[in-house]
Amino acid sequence: MTASDRLTPDQVRTLFLFEALDDSQLGWLAERGRVEVREGGTAVYQEGEPATCFFVLLSGAVTLSRRLHGDDIEVTRTDKRGVYGGATQAYLGDRVDQAYPNTMRAVSDAEFFVLPAEEFADAMRDWFPMALHLLEGLFFGTRAADTVMGERERLVALGALSAGLTHELNNPAAAAVRATEALRERVSGMRHKLALIADGRLDGTRLRGLVELQDAAVKQAAAASPLSALAAADAEDEIGDWLEEHEVASPWDLAPVLVSGGVGVPWLSTVAETVGEDHLDSAVRWLAYAIDTELLMGEIDDAVTRVSDLVGAAKQYSQLDRAPHRTVDVHTLLDATLTMLKGKIPAGIRVVKEYDRDLPEIPAYGAELNQVWTNLIDNAVDAMGDEGTLTLATRRDGEQLLVEVADTGPGIPAEIRPRIFEPFFTTKSVGDGTGLGLDISYRIVVNKHRGDIRVQSQPGNTRFQVLLPITQEPSSETPEA
Repeated sequence: MTASDRLTPDQVRTLFLFEALDDSQLGWLAERGRVEVREGGTAVYQEGEPATCFFVLLSGAVTLSRRLHGDDIEVTRTDKRGVYGGATQAYLGDRVDQAYPNTMRAVSDAEFFVLPAEEFADAMRDWFPMALHLLEGLFFGTRAADTVMGERERLVALGALSAGLTHELNNPAAAAVRATEALRERVSGMRHKLALIADGRLDGTRLRGLVELQDAAVKQAAAASPLSALAAADAEDEIGDWLEEHEVASPWDLAPVLVSGGVGVPWLSTVAETVGEDHLDSAVRWLAYAIDTELLMGEIDDAVTRVSDLVGAAKQYSQLDRAPHRTVDVHTLLDATLTMLKGKIPAGIRVVKEYDRDLPEIPAYGAELNQVWTNLIDNAVDAMGDEGTLTLATRRDGEQLLVEVADTGPGIPAEIRPRIFEPFFTTKSVGDGTGLGLDISYRIVVNKHRGDIRVQSQPGNTRFQVLLPITQEPSSETPEA
């Protein structure tokens, strides 16, 4: 290094950052620092590269920019002598990732006083021990708070999902309990009516015919298609009139059950021919019990299947039985998330799916992508209130898979759109949100999956687009980092 590559101690003192240092400290900096020139339009350093140097501007103009969901956002532009950047966290050593937090570019030809990161860190530790402790406490305290708030955001989301899942599970479970209680009564009634029919007054041929009719009724009930309200009412009137003409007790109580099982007047006429008028009342009631029993068992089957489906969706959502990183179908993940959030989506919000089923499976962290879908869908539902349209779409975009979550809410104002991915920034009322949902989503998509997340918004049409590599392996970096 030549003398022209260095500053004198007095020249170092002219930089406001160092003006309060003593002569020995200024001499130490002058000896270890060097002067470097960058041509206009070139990068001084790039965001994410190893932070090897601390830069102080001597002359010229520079810009600082950050990479945000695919775009370079200029943070500041200045020609003030003495401004600095680069390895500003070198004093923290290997306790943090020593990478440049932004990109510095020379707008015009610029001259810098450059100090190696290790030298800058040594000076900070030796000269300002008290300030260093304060800075370390501030840095790690803020990072710990971010971690705690991030965990709380996930717990709040989990609590909301658990409440919704509990509600969804309660409905089929309660239906199964009610159907089981009713089934117990019907079986008891069947035993009683069978005793009346088979007390010796009905010969074997007629009893065998009645059992065959029962089998046919059960099969017919299992395959019966539901009728419209008007058609069902007409059918009940017809059957009720027939039962009343044939002196069957409580005909209007039996008619709805028989209609639900697909029974009509011709079938009842066959019953009358098989058992005779004397035994018609008991036979019809016994057959009605059989039909009702089959319908109740169908209700129980539907309820238990619904419970099983919900449990399966919960497992798919949490990926508890899956490897953290594996090949996934984004449609399966989206459907599982919708199932988990069903209890939170108002009846006035219509859900539309526009899936490209030809898309391939992609390597991803399924549980964490589900967290992204949860945040985006939840925000969309909150934006729309009680009514609107939620659209989930997938398609291919070059070598990436695109997932779009769109809503018909009021939109995101242009002045706050650049800030929506910032930690703790939220437009919700105090207590309604931490402002970490989109920040966590951004880190999961961009940092961990090497993808991108974008937003387009205008009143009535807000679209969040998540782009994920189809073949590229995601990063091992955790979203909390």
